[in-house]
Amino acid sequence: MSHGILSTRVLAAPMAGGTTTPAFVTAVHAAGGLGFLAAGYKGVAAMQADIRATRESGARFGMNVFVPDPDQLAPSAAVLAELEEYRLSLHADAARYGVELPPLRLDDDDEWQGKIDALLADPVELVSFAFGLPGVEVVRALQRAGSAVLATVTSVSEARQAAEQGVDALVVQHACAGGHSAAFLPDSAATGSALPGSAAPGTTAELVAAVRAAVELPLAAAGGIMDAAGLDQVLAAGAEAGQLGTAFLRSDESGARQLHKDALASPRFTQTEMTRAFTGRSARALVNEFVRDHPNAPEAYPAVHHLTAPLRAAAAAAGDAERLNLWAGTGWQQARAGSVAEVMAGLLG
Repeated sequence: MSHGILSTRVLAAPMAGGTTTPAFVTAVHAAGGLGFLAAGYKGVAAMQADIRATRESGARFGMNVFVPDPDQLAPSAAVLAELEEYRLSLHADAARYGVELPPLRLDDDDEWQGKIDALLADPVELVSFAFGLPGVEVVRALQRAGSAVLATVTSVSEARQAAEQGVDALVVQHACAGGHSAAFLPDSAATGSALPGSAAPGTTAELVAAVRAAVELPLAAAGGIMDAAGLDQVLAAGAEAGQLGTAFLRSDESGARQLHKDALASPRFTQTEMTRAFTGRSARALVNEFVRDHPNAPEAYPAVHHLTAPLRAAAAAAGDAERLNLWAGTGWQQARAGSVAEVMAGLLG
C-alpha cells in the first residue's frame, strides 16, 4: 500500500520543549514510523544540531516550524493591559518557589527567518508548519530546495487556505489532540470538543473526512489516536497516516520530564482541558492546580510562555506536577510506558 510522500502509516508528532529529540526520532524510524523534529523554542543553531544528529543516525525525519503571529507580536493596548494583569496574578506562584517573574517579552518570533534561511540552505525531506501558514513564497522556495511542505490545519476553512498556498500535504489536527492547537483562523474550533451546531466535527475521523471532501491533498490525522483501532479509523476516513504525540509521551526514548510521564499514569489527574494558562495559546493539558487557578489567561503567545517559563522550571525542579504544563490528548490514559518499538508494535500489529 502506498502512503505517498509519507511512506508510513505512523508519524510521531513534533513535541517542542524537549520531548522530541534526535534519539526519539531515530527510534521511531527504526520501528517503522517517521518522526518530526521540533524547531519551536529553539534557536537556529540548536535546530541545525538536531538535524545533524538525526542525519548521522540514517533516520528519515521531518522538521516542524512555528509560524509567528504578527498580531500577537504587536499586541493592542487592551491585550497589553491583560498581560500586565496576568503577570500580577502569577505573583503567588512566583512567591511559592522564590522566583522572579520576567518583564513582558513581546519580540519573540522564534527566529522565524533564520530557520527558513537555514532550511533553504540545507534542506530536509519534509518541513511542516504549525500556528499558521508560511506564505506562498516560503512554500515555493522550500519546494525548489527539495523539501515537501506540510501545513497543520484544524478545520476545512484552514485546509482550503493551506491548499491555496500550494503545500504538498496537510496534518489535520482535531481539538482532542494534546499540546498546542495549530488553529490560526478565528472560526476554527481550537477550544475543546465540538458542540452540537459548532464548526468542528466531533471526532478526528469525521474532521479528516470533511477535509478529504474539501481538498485533494494527502492527509495525516492528529488527535486522540492511541492504538491500532484509532489508526484504522482515520485511515478509513481518508488519511494516509496518523500523527501521534501523546501515545509516545511515556516511551523510554521520549525526552519528556519523568514528572510529566508519571502524571500521565497517575489516577490523580482525571481530565484534560484546553488552556491558555501556560503559553497564551490554547493547548490541551491535564487539569492541575495551575490550570484551575488561571482560567482567564490572555490570548498572547508567546508572551505568556515567557512569563510562566521560570514558574514551570521551578515546578519541575520541585517535582510539583500541579504547576507544570502537562500536555496530554484526550486518550492519555492509554499512553504506555516502554520502548518506542513496543508502542509502534501496538499500533502496527
